[in-house]
Amino acid sequence: MVTKNNDKHKSLARFAWLSIAAALITISLKTTAYLLTGSVGLLSDAMESFINLAGALMALAMLTVAARPADEDHAFGHGKAEYFSSGVEGTLILIAAVSIGITSVQRLLDPRPLEQIGIGIGVSVLASLVNLFVSITIARAGKKHRSITLEADAQHLMTDVWTSAGVVVGVGLVAWSGWQRLDPVVALLVAGNIVWSGVRILRKSVMGLMDIALPVEALNTIQEVLESHKQEGIQYHALRTRQSGSRQFVSFHVIVPGDWTVHAGHQLLERIEADLRGKLPKVTIFTHLESEDDPSSWDDIMLDREETSE
Repeated sequence: MVTKNNDKHKSLARFAWLSIAAALITISLKTTAYLLTGSVGLLSDAMESFINLAGALMALAMLTVAARPADEDHAFGHGKAEYFSSGVEGTLILIAAVSIGITSVQRLLDPRPLEQIGIGIGVSVLASLVNLFVSITIARAGKKHRSITLEADAQHLMTDVWTSAGVVVGVGLVAWSGWQRLDPVVALLVAGNIVWSGVRILRKSVMGLMDIALPVEALNTIQEVLESHKQEGIQYHALRTRQSGSRQFVSFHVIVPGDWTVHAGHQLLERIEADLRGKLPKVTIFTHLESEDDPSSWDDIMLDREETSE
């Protein structure tokens, strides 16, 4: 099991290193584009790439932590570490947006002519193509491995792609119209788009830390499996689910006839759990067997069981 986790860590870490390399390349290209043109829009684009680098480094660190096997102090593993990475990345995105906004307002009040626009745009487009390729690659890996860290990193990079597209259009319009204030106006619009992306990533991170239930599709799958076993004369209740990084947790109580043996009940639970593991990836299942002849079985539903007075 440890070897398997280490192998997965190496796989996911590879994508984090890819994101780091992309950030370093785009920082160089976009900074060059800004120095050539003096465009505050291109400067804002370059600043976001520094945020990409910080986010990628955080992603690498948290993926390393999340890949650690369960231990005495973390019996359920370290999967939630991924939410810290996405939370930090969302926060960094918002900080970048504020910085871009401040710089844009200053340039809006004091517009300056742009230089060597053609070369600057070409360099910026090249950087965008790098981010586009890396974003698509990481997004596929995040979906495949159910990694919120890689998903957040991919979303961040794709936001950068759209940011760059907006900046290139803005700089092109400045060159065409000669209206210098278009440059900071476009940069402010870019900042607004970045804020939206950051808020979405932060929300997903917070919901994960709050033990949000599994998606509707997964819940439907669980209920279908449980319903398929009701023909064996059993019932179920107290179904609860939660997501922790890439791992899914499911718990429920199964109520069986009072004359069943422990062995028969155990075999039933084994079949149910096997069916669920065949349909849900990386799922940990907790089951509790109860007798339909015991009145307390029907009261044992809520998260905190009420004490009954004698």
